[in-house]
Amino acid sequence: MDNERSSNINIGGETYELILTTKATKEIAGRYGGLDNLGDKLLKAENFELAISEIVWLLTLLANQSIQIHNLRNRDNTKPLLTEEEVELLTCPADLAEYKTAITEAMLKGTKRNIESEEVKNTQVG
Repeated sequence: MDNERSSNINIGGETYELILTTKATKEIAGRYGGLDNLGDKLLKAENFELAISEIVWLLTLLANQSIQIHNLRNRDNTKPLLTEEEVELLTCPADLAEYKTAITEAMLKGTKRNIESEEVKNTQVG
């Protein structure tokens, strides 16, 4: 995948790319009301169980984007999608800090904007 768009994590000894796609953005918006609300939801979860569930959901969503892209491009060699249960079983709570960093990196890369400004010439009026 394109390293400018993704970050890598290890789940159960296998490397997965986290990618923020338009499809993932749409699902996040449906669940949280937009990307802006995501951080608040993760940081202000009512309890630890809910916070873990939200991180696992987001991790699964972003990891599955690279699998879905692979499957789209390789229809004769598809890979199974990750499930939230698999992510929960193949990870431990100590991994969450690393995963949060990777999630943040993937989301920043996915929303990166290259802004170019034009040189403006000063003109005298008068």
